[in-house]
Amino acid sequence: MITVIGSVNMDLIATTPRLPEPGETVTGTDFATAPGGKGANQALAARRAGAKVRMAGAVGSDAFAAEALALLEAAGADLGAVRHLPGPTGTALILVGGDGENMIAVIPAANGQVTARDAEAAVARMDAGDTLLLQMEIPEDAVRAALVAARGKSVTSILNIAPLSDAVERLAPLAGIVIANETEFARLSGRPAETLAVVRTELAALHARTGQCMIVTLGGDGVLWARDGQVEHVAALRIKPVDTVGAGDTFCGYLAQGLDSGMEFAAAVRRASVAGALACLTPGAQPSIPLASEVDARLED
Repeated sequence: MITVIGSVNMDLIATTPRLPEPGETVTGTDFATAPGGKGANQALAARRAGAKVRMAGAVGSDAFAAEALALLEAAGADLGAVRHLPGPTGTALILVGGDGENMIAVIPAANGQVTARDAEAAVARMDAGDTLLLQMEIPEDAVRAALVAARGKSVTSILNIAPLSDAVERLAPLAGIVIANETEFARLSGRPAETLAVVRTELAALHARTGQCMIVTLGGDGVLWARDGQVEHVAALRIKPVDTVGAGDTFCGYLAQGLDSGMEFAAAVRRASVAGALACLTPGAQPSIPLASEVDARLED
């Protein structure tokens, strides 16, 4: 069983030929809304990957609340730990350029009211051997409380250190597994992620110092992981991205499902990498998350 404690958003997505420079106005070509939020995205990814999933978090009392939860509800996720609070649901304003890259501004709203008590209550319902999946779009106190509680219950904790904040140095050491992209990992290592070779060297050094399991997602350069003294690279699936929003969340959800189901670590990372790549082929965060059958078909190619 996977419990995800995290954000639930409504994504407002504008597509432009290219991303604007600071102070520049660019005419867009399309607009759409879709359920999002890093917590909800990862919960849906884990559910589509085949896991039983419980989502914990908060939405508001506005019209976005039901829509933000719609795909999770349709997928059969347990939403009993999602609180409905007065005020707005979290939103994300997303610009997607013609090359698939994106810029995102997040307004926490109800997500900012998730408390340490909420987190502790969610972990209290977990059993030894379950998997806890966290991100950093809810308050630091809630993430910390969940990680500390997980340690006392023999629960595997996975922390995706996105979006990056000053809390990363305080929270990352508490997790069983840390997932970062190259920019986020540079914050942990203290050295810019200039090349794949640099990231690999820094990952090996950090792993040797801490013994912590770490995974670095590198977009088109694939994935690097360090575990039990071993550092390995997984090549990326070759695709032409349409929209990279949600790719990292898809990776996290699929990885959590693989490990929770007892899959061998390297195989779980490889499957998650393929899932993350496939998520780049469709616009939107949650709508782009592939089904397990689609991922497994590409693994067999």
